[in-house]
Amino acid sequence: MIVAGIGCRKGVSTEQILAAVEAALQSHGLSSASLSGLATAKLKAHEDAIFSAGHELRLPVFLVDGPALQIVSLRGLTRSGRSLAAAGTPSVSETAALAAAGHRARLLGPRTVLGPVTCAIAVAGDTK
Repeated sequence: MIVAGIGCRKGVSTEQILAAVEAALQSHGLSSASLSGLATAKLKAHEDAIFSAGHELRLPVFLVDGPALQIVSLRGLTRSGRSLAAAGTPSVSETAALAAAGHRARLLGPRTVLGPVTCAIAVAGDTK
């Protein structure tokens, strides 16, 4: 399982989400066909662009609750004061990707930042 975690400011567009996902995938030599889903914090449930991006990519969007983000927060690679204040986790994109990809998941690298959107790629522990 390979998951793209999404973090964003309020009101971003579907195009901005898709561009960030594409940039993150390219940085790891992957294509959107390799993705199993998108993930974000449950507090982003009102961000329609994330769900629209999932629809365009034909992928499910996993909403991860606060406790699940907290469990994996020490395994993130970057820290954002803004994310910590708003979501209680150092990186919404990294922790959402890790939590959605499963217990032994790992990040392929730090999140990609593209304007108001961040995207991190996590792979399940059994994915090579």
